[in-house]
This record gives sequence, C-alpha cells and structure tokens, in this order.
Amino acid sequence: MQNIDIYSVILIAFLGSFGHCLGMCGGIVLAYSSSKIQAKHSKFRQIISHLLYSFGRITSYTILGFVFGLLGLGITFNNKANAILLIFLAFIMLLMGFSLLGKSTFLLSIEKNILAQSWYKKTFSLFLKSDKILSFYGLGILNGFLPCGLVYFFAISAAASGSAFRGALLMFVFGLSTIPALFSLGFFLGLFKNSSLRLIFMKSSAILVLMYSLYTFYRAFKYYLA
Repeated sequence: MQNIDIYSVILIAFLGSFGHCLGMCGGIVLAYSSSKIQAKHSKFRQIISHLLYSFGRITSYTILGFVFGLLGLGITFNNKANAILLIFLAFIMLLMGFSLLGKSTFLLSIEKNILAQSWYKKTFSLFLKSDKILSFYGLGILNGFLPCGLVYFFAISAAASGSAFRGALLMFVFGLSTIPALFSLGFFLGLFKNSSLRLIFMKSSAILVLMYSLYTFYRAFKYYLA
C-alpha cells in the first residue's frame, strides 16, 4: 500500500470506530461485558477477554481483506478495466460516506438485516453463554463478519488494491485501529457511548470516506489516461 493509503486507513478507522463502530458493535461489547465478565475476575483476565474479542474481529477482517484483494486481482486486466473498477468502487464509497453522515439508509438497512437472522442469534447466544475464555475470540470472529459500513469501505479498498496480501494487510491495520474505541467501551463500560464526541468522530470519519472516494476517482482518471 502507498503511504497515503496507510495513513488514511488508520485515521478513518480510528475516528470511525469512535463513531460508527460504537453504535454498530457497542451493543455486542456491552452485552458480553455485562454477562460474561464478572467483578470477581482479575483486571488481567478482563483485559485478555477484551483483547481476544478484538483479535477475533481482526482475524475476520484479515480474511475478508485477503478474499477481496484476491477478487480485485482477478478482475483488473488493464488500465481501462482498472479505471472502470475504481469508478464503481468510488461511487460505492460515496454512498457509504453519505450513509455515515446520516443522509442515506444505504448501510443501515443492510447492517440491521443480518442481525435479525436466526443463525446469527443462535451462534451469538452459544458464545455468550460459554464460560470459556476463548469464547471471546469466537464472538470477535462472529462480529467481524457482520455487515458494517466501515468494513464495507475497507473491503472495497482491499479489492481496489488488486493484491491479496495488500488487501489482508489493509484490513489487518483497519482492525488494529479500531481496538482503542471498542476496548475502552468494554473495559470502562460505556466510555464514549453517549458522548457528544462520538458524533464528532462519526462525522469526521464520514468526511474522510468522502474525501477518499474523490481520491479513488482521481486514481481512476489516471488509469484512464495511461
């Protein structure tokens, strides 16, 4: 990945995690924090539990990045084809940016649909009731494959990278960048959840997504002229 991609991934993911992710995944974090983590548990066990959950998400994200990067590699043939692909991806990014700003229900309808699926509820319940510490990792993996606006954005970026390795790396960095927000929410039970800062972070990440979509349009233009 180019430097601008690395910096964009970290910044968008970090800001977006304090905005969109707290709203989307916050309920899951609070659910397992309330039911699976008890006051008698040591601080060390609590930290490991939250980290295992995050590592589970990162595992799923990395797999998705690898798959989407591989798909991107398979459909990029020449400069014109790359330009068409990037224009399509940039358009989807625009929709995502407006959704994060609350101007569209493009993401919300997709995200909520899978949460209502019986297979998801059943699997989530099994992990939630388990007293094994590795169940936190399982919850993270399950959560990582949930439809999410930021995951969609970075999965599309992984496809645009045209490389399975770069796609996996991009999603891995994305996952790492979301740890501070969700770890804080779980460990401090509610930090930032109802804070006005959350709205600021969410709007900021949406603007960055929109800016990145314009950058993707620019990349498409360069491919078209090449």
